[in-house]
Amino acid sequence: MPQPHSTTPAAPVRKEHTRAALIFNPAAGGGKLRRQIHHLDEARKILSRGGIDTTMLVTDEPGDATDFARQSVEDGHGLVIASGGDGTVNEVVNGMAGSEIPLAVLPSGTANVLAKELGIPWDVRRAAELIVDSRPRRIALGQIVPLDTHRPARYFLCLGGAGPDGVMVYSVDLGAKQKTGVLAYWMEGFRQLARYPFPHFRVASNGHTLDASLVVVGRTKSYGGPFEITTGASLFSNEFEILALTTRSRLTYLALLPSLLLGRLRQQRGVHAWKAATLRCETLKGNGDAGHPVYVQVDGEPAGRLDVEFRIVPSALTLLVPSMAAGTPAG
Repeated sequence: MPQPHSTTPAAPVRKEHTRAALIFNPAAGGGKLRRQIHHLDEARKILSRGGIDTTMLVTDEPGDATDFARQSVEDGHGLVIASGGDGTVNEVVNGMAGSEIPLAVLPSGTANVLAKELGIPWDVRRAAELIVDSRPRRIALGQIVPLDTHRPARYFLCLGGAGPDGVMVYSVDLGAKQKTGVLAYWMEGFRQLARYPFPHFRVASNGHTLDASLVVVGRTKSYGGPFEITTGASLFSNEFEILALTTRSRLTYLALLPSLLLGRLRQQRGVHAWKAATLRCETLKGNGDAGHPVYVQVDGEPAGRLDVEFRIVPSALTLLVPSMAAGTPAG
């Protein structure tokens, strides 16, 4: 495991010429490929003027971004830039974890929580201008570790979850996601609200346990779209903020939506929030919930089923942070 490292901002990544790998997912955001390529070309010119020469690597299938990122680290690139949504960034992080090479982002795709958290504009040309003067910060990553030992551990940057959001991510129609973006998640969310049984599972953290129907494990305030759930979380902290719901009532979940939109979710009954570096989530044995699988997601991507443990891995990634966000306290 990487050793803890100072989170003090370093100098901007400015060399005579920094050799960067630009990993681009053309499927992110439902296509519009010609326009995306045009804007990326303009962004690459901006980066070049700032001393960052890019080699573009285009993904073709799931896993390519991880392979490209890992190879870029091995080849000695000075910077890796992820151009895509949350899933693309997650793949890139899993190819870079533990290395010293900085990661930057040019947002696109259905959603990009990291870009929202750091105040990076959606326009890749404006985002490229920020990269030139961004500063590297050494940060922790989250890691999800299956407890059955048959599946590999996986890193995540922004958030994880188990319960309704896990089954929503697992079930969302990929074709609808390509065509309608975030709307596909809303549609799937309401579909699951009508059919999901909201089984309880055991959550164990900081020496106490809780039976929950939903848990969100946050490294960022933003959850996606307009929502902020783990509002006390920080990318620059060595702990998660965890939010859990104990209700199993569909009507209660529906009634909580206005509180979520208004930022008052944690003030409601049956909502629990705390901070911790580890969280263990296990299915309940010997009761009526045992037959209902509980799905898990990390960074908006399917991550299997319970039983799992979420862990903080300190000093696991170097992230390029825009100067306007570089002074964020370590938390």
